[in-house]
Amino acid sequence: MQVTQTIAEGLKREFQVFVPVADLESRLADRLEQIKKTIRLNGFRPGKVPVAHLRRLYGRSVMAEAIEELVRETNEKIITEHGLKLALEPQVKMPESKEELEGVVTGQTDLSYTVALEVVPVIELADFKTIALERPVTPVTKEEVAEAVGRIAEQNRPFSEKDGPAATGDRVSVSFTGTVDGEPLDGATGENVQVPIGSESFIPGFEEQLVGAVAGENRTVTVTFPETYRAESFAGKTVDFAVEVKSVETPGVTLAGDELATALGVESIDRLEAAVEERIKQEVTQQCRLKVKRALLDRLDALHQFTAPPSLVEEEFNNIWKATLDDLKARNRTFADEETSEEKAREEYRGIADRRIRLGLVLAEIGEKNSIKVTEDEITRALYERVRQFPGHEQEVWDYYRKNPGAIASVRAPIFEDKVVDFILELAQVTDKPMTREELFKEDDEDAKSTT
Repeated sequence: MQVTQTIAEGLKREFQVFVPVADLESRLADRLEQIKKTIRLNGFRPGKVPVAHLRRLYGRSVMAEAIEELVRETNEKIITEHGLKLALEPQVKMPESKEELEGVVTGQTDLSYTVALEVVPVIELADFKTIALERPVTPVTKEEVAEAVGRIAEQNRPFSEKDGPAATGDRVSVSFTGTVDGEPLDGATGENVQVPIGSESFIPGFEEQLVGAVAGENRTVTVTFPETYRAESFAGKTVDFAVEVKSVETPGVTLAGDELATALGVESIDRLEAAVEERIKQEVTQQCRLKVKRALLDRLDALHQFTAPPSLVEEEFNNIWKATLDDLKARNRTFADEETSEEKAREEYRGIADRRIRLGLVLAEIGEKNSIKVTEDEITRALYERVRQFPGHEQEVWDYYRKNPGAIASVRAPIFEDKVVDFILELAQVTDKPMTREELFKEDDEDAKSTT
């Protein structure tokens, strides 16, 4: 067998492989001898079937298997001997001529084929000790806790039935059916829906037209949905809702102190405040982590500029682009509505795809160089967390992940990324930076694009 490299341009490699018919014949003979020992055919004792007879019966299929095995072994040898890291699986191109293929399978002609590879570039990692980062530090104040408890109290405010007409601040329970020009609109129905008047949680105009309604009343509420409404079937349409008012409720006194805590099933207001404070601290901690992680990824991006494998970038871009088009369609929006053009959007998202692939390769290289691995216990714990999000379907979700390597990979990837980030942060120069809650949770487009 002879292997010759024919292309070495950028990240592309191509090899020409030539296998003499004698080598193929030798592999075929070996496989037929192995089959002879175990096969059972009528008229022959076990192990006594002539090889020539086996060749007549199974020669073509066994040769095909031998060629498949040879190609696999050759690919592995090429990768090992040239020290290559592949971006994608090898692309094998066999002879296109039916006559030539027939000659190879029947053991009459030599085999000649090509192997095209796209490789991962050699990545020179930066000195992480030179990376300087600021870590946000945001204390949780008593005022924040008090405000959060106040919101909880408002959300759990008791309501009682009201005999008179509904007013702003009241809660109305309604059933409704929507029509457009007299024709029913799919999805525009609801049963016993609670509408807090003045909450601005429904389409503009809906709540206001329920002011003055009384229990048992039927009235028509007409609203026009915005052109940008997320449900395309509703966007821009004027809908007449036939509304039946089931009940009108007025808010009672907002509970406070231990009375509020008891109503929520908590021992005391102190325990409730402690629980709220802990939840806020968790949110702040997660956001601080996200901020410093984004800053680190930005630095890694700046320090590792190289050409990413084009096929991986194209695949990532296609995923991003499909999600973008699906989102625009769902929101009934166009690129013009987003103050851009399709051409500019493509350029922007291709840049994002390139960044994601490069950062993914950098993180993988750091993990490999420093023996950072994700353990089975870590994956199992993460799976438990995901399964808990689907009460009543735990076993079904668990089986799905365990039976799908791609799904397990989606669990492993964020764990691995976080472990690599932690490793770098241990080496980097990280200083604390006081930050208000408003600054901490302020989001912008660039922040969102910084993630891998």
